[in-house]
Amino acid sequence: MFEKKSDVRRRLMPLAVSLCALTCGGQSFGQTASDDGRGPAKKPDAKRPTVLQTKPSSPSATINLVSLLVKQGVLTDEQAQALIKQADDEAYVAREAAKGASARADEAAKAANAATAAASPPGTRHVTYVPEIVKRQLREDIKREVMDRAHKENWASPGAYPEWAQRIRFYGDLRARYEGQFFPTGNGPLQNFNATNTGSPFLDDMLNPYLPPSYNTTQDRERFRFRARLGLDADLFNGFSAGLRIATGDNNSPVSTNQTFGASGGNFSKYSLWLDRAYLKYQAWNNDLAVSVGRFDNPFWSPTDLVWHRDLGFDGAAVQAKYEIAQGITPFVVAGAFPIYNTDLNAGINLDTNFSGVPTKFASDDKWLFGGQAGFAARFAPESNFRFAVAYYDFTNVQGRLSSECIVTSASDICDTDLRRPSFAQKGNTYMTLRNIPLFVGTTQLSPYQYYGLVSQYRPVVASAQLDLGHFHPAHIVLDGEYIWNSAFDRGLMNQLAINNRGPDIATNVPGPYNGGNQGWLARITVGDKVVKRLWDWNVHAGYKYLESDATIDAFVDSDFGLGGTNLKGYFVGGNVGLSDNVWASLRWMSANNIAGVPYAVDVLQVDLNAKF
Repeated sequence: MFEKKSDVRRRLMPLAVSLCALTCGGQSFGQTASDDGRGPAKKPDAKRPTVLQTKPSSPSATINLVSLLVKQGVLTDEQAQALIKQADDEAYVAREAAKGASARADEAAKAANAATAAASPPGTRHVTYVPEIVKRQLREDIKREVMDRAHKENWASPGAYPEWAQRIRFYGDLRARYEGQFFPTGNGPLQNFNATNTGSPFLDDMLNPYLPPSYNTTQDRERFRFRARLGLDADLFNGFSAGLRIATGDNNSPVSTNQTFGASGGNFSKYSLWLDRAYLKYQAWNNDLAVSVGRFDNPFWSPTDLVWHRDLGFDGAAVQAKYEIAQGITPFVVAGAFPIYNTDLNAGINLDTNFSGVPTKFASDDKWLFGGQAGFAARFAPESNFRFAVAYYDFTNVQGRLSSECIVTSASDICDTDLRRPSFAQKGNTYMTLRNIPLFVGTTQLSPYQYYGLVSQYRPVVASAQLDLGHFHPAHIVLDGEYIWNSAFDRGLMNQLAINNRGPDIATNVPGPYNGGNQGWLARITVGDKVVKRLWDWNVHAGYKYLESDATIDAFVDSDFGLGGTNLKGYFVGGNVGLSDNVWASLRWMSANNIAGVPYAVDVLQVDLNAKF
């Protein structure tokens, strides 16, 4: 397994001869001490390589040595140029350091002479003597100081980035997607409550010939989409860091940064960019403690999209902490507060309803999410681990509330609980009417323009687990699972107020009792590379999802399965394969059906080409 010493000596002989030729003024590597010009030289061994006695054409021994190494195939031209540049830079710094050292030594000597002369009687002559060893030490100290400053300020390496720029890291990713949406026959109409709540109220009158806004549930659709994100992370000082990221998107949806080709006006119109991340973070205790403020990634550990969409950004503040109590056992906790909706400063009615000269303004009705999570990670083999966590979330002021009696004569009128309507929603949650509009005021019939709010409160409890088996590393078998239960659910209230998610009443052919629910679960298995980032890396996955209507707020869950939202069940399969470093293709098929309410089913096919940098 190892070379003999004679073999190593024979292989290194040409390099040693070249080095001696450059540094010994042409003396042969085979010369003895007597071959120094003071006695007859011995006849050189014919078997030993000879060295040219001509003077090197380059004034630098280092350059000659590098050139010979290139000729002998030890170095490439690129490596040689890098070594020569480094040598030039170091020589430049050394010369500057030597100049500075000599100048400061001369100044010190002059100062010493002046001080001695001032302290001596007139007429006394002094000759300052500085020992050579002191001069040498002084030069070395000054040279070291100059070199340290040169490396710190990066003028020792011309062309290097400034120190502050080296603390900034840029990153990004691109994704092109084909998406097909395929609807079977038999689907019913799904009312689009989000379209109403974010636009004009709906005239909820049986005499109105128009139906409320609804989702497409009958016509197949195909579209091409892309996503582009560009971000930076900046290391500050004393444990602080900052981050920014911009992203594309059809709109300001919190669960999608996809941009559809041909949307936003079409005709090759330019697309919008959104501020997707902006945060300040503090880390301490070897990163075991992290405090984040701003808009940042989901701070809670969640292995699936059952509760939180994987690209969802959280606005607010969060604290994360972990500590290894034993080898391979690391408990962790997370806590945070996040404003979901902040009441406009001027929210209210500008009508002088009380003839007081003061318009009516609404009290603050801010919506918040408070969350806490505790769990642990356990590593039981070099490439295998298990993680488990339980979380509790409290959404405040998201439940709808019936207004006081409200006089509505047009779509522009406002009632005092309008702010309780969701400012963004997907589909699946159960709704109620918000406005208490009397049929008549005197003999005048009022127009029932309605907004809609959520019937239920939402305080979900979530259990999450992941088992990573790496016995066949780099191939892994990963089992993911999550379960959710809305602890604030009240079925009696849902039966009383719900206007959707009701089963049919066979006898009367009208909506029957509420048939939604407050639980959900997801199970998934993934086989292959954990991260696809190189050529021919791969993984495949399959899973099943069951998420009842009011297990959690539908606004923040996966936007792809069933085209987004809750009240869905079904399976999904997919896979990824690496096409190059940091370039990979993805394929997913998702088949979803409604759990409660009107019939609804959809199959979604997604084919992606991804790249990151």
